[in-house]
Amino acid sequence: MATQTTTSSLTVTRTIKASADRVFDAWTQPEHMKRWAAPEGVEVQVAEVDLTVGGRYHIRMLSGEGVEYNAVGIYREVTRPTRLVYTWSWEEKEHDVGETLVTVEFKAQGDTTEVTVLHEGFPATEARDGHEQGWNGCLDRFEQLFA
Repeated sequence: MATQTTTSSLTVTRTIKASADRVFDAWTQPEHMKRWAAPEGVEVQVAEVDLTVGGRYHIRMLSGEGVEYNAVGIYREVTRPTRLVYTWSWEEKEHDVGETLVTVEFKAQGDTTEVTVLHEGFPATEARDGHEQGWNGCLDRFEQLFA
């Protein structure tokens, strides 16, 4: 696990014990996303994906305290099984930090895949730090899919 940050971006990397095809599918298919696309203690209630350039996604999460979070965005690049680029924003005004950009690269390395998430365009370090915590929690759960 590696994490790098700048004022407006963060990068998180994990090595997953599966092929790039399997990892890409788990990242983009709603039935898998419901199991990992939120940190521990947060339930993914809805995962909707139109995996096409210009297609939308929606992830509705519910925290243990009953707080709802809705992440939405548009796919800008879909290159199976190596790369995804999509916008990211929160529907709720109290969570919103404006539209940011997520780039996910899947690099096959023998029987494993290195997943690198670059999330950029944060207006403040506090917003970046919150998302860094969230991505690390999500990737912990993502790794568990292949354990």
